[in-house]
Amino acid sequence: MSLLFSEYRIKDLAFRNRVVMPPMCQYMSDSTGVVKDWHLMHYGARAAGGVGLIIVEATAVEERGRLSSRDLGLYADNHVPGMKRLVEFARSQGAVMAVQLGHGGRKSWGNELIAPSSMRFSNDYEVPMEMSTGDIQQVVNAFGAAARRAREADFDMVEIHAAHGYLIHEFLSPLTNQRTDTYGGSAKNRRRLLLEILEAVKGEWLPERPILVRLSAVDYEEAGLSLADTIATAKALKHAGVDVIDVSSGGLVPNRPQAGPGYQVPMAETVKHEADIPTIAVGLITQPEQAEEVLFNRRADLVALGRELLRNPHWPLYAAHKLKTEISWPTAYERSRL
Repeated sequence: MSLLFSEYRIKDLAFRNRVVMPPMCQYMSDSTGVVKDWHLMHYGARAAGGVGLIIVEATAVEERGRLSSRDLGLYADNHVPGMKRLVEFARSQGAVMAVQLGHGGRKSWGNELIAPSSMRFSNDYEVPMEMSTGDIQQVVNAFGAAARRAREADFDMVEIHAAHGYLIHEFLSPLTNQRTDTYGGSAKNRRRLLLEILEAVKGEWLPERPILVRLSAVDYEEAGLSLADTIATAKALKHAGVDVIDVSSGGLVPNRPQAGPGYQVPMAETVKHEADIPTIAVGLITQPEQAEEVLFNRRADLVALGRELLRNPHWPLYAAHKLKTEISWPTAYERSRL
């Protein structure tokens, strides 16, 4: 059996394989932020297609933190039933289900933008309001409340979104955090919001269910976050009880780093070994052999495919055939088994 299709365990949770669907916004809800038929179809198809771990798209913990007017939310109790239905169906098809909790900060949709410092993302965005300590506590509480709702929806895992230039990332990076209080200045202070959010999430989460954090490993700017900074953050997160680091990059400023096949894998590899914590590798991974190499050479523990799983919801079925590994197919599709 290939490594890609070997079982993986975190705490008491078993994944049928190492294939991950990373969180990708669908923009298919409406102003209410509730699950629609599209989401049931979209995530259900990938579960039936054999994905081991599905991480539901960036889900807002506050209405003002939505990335668009059509993003999902867990900022209200009426969001729970749709999420629960989504989890139940995808799990019935064999997938482990996680949800990414996030806040857009200065990159949110709407006019009420908040950020660590009053610096806008680009000319296309409004200037955000610099957050008071009261605003910070409100956001921390919102993450905790969203984690409670994720628990009520029966998700297996929860991921804190601290990447891609959104609110937590804005606090982590010296490029966007110009504060002079206990949430700014030193790396330890800039990390404070993330660790406080983690504690709030842990307070509402089940201890036997894992917690992930997604980090942008580098900002692609000389004065921004470096890989060494991210390793230090990953070590702090491990010490605080995080189980897996989902390693991405960029998004803080409107630059366009050069991207190629597997371009973020070395970052996941370095964080894995230097911080001694399991990682998810992502970044233009498309081929089964490419994913297998990441695992064979211990560059990461799980492999995420974004665009490729949008193109082909049954990618794991084809990948298993190519890697000469027998896996179970949905009963309805058995007649087309490769």
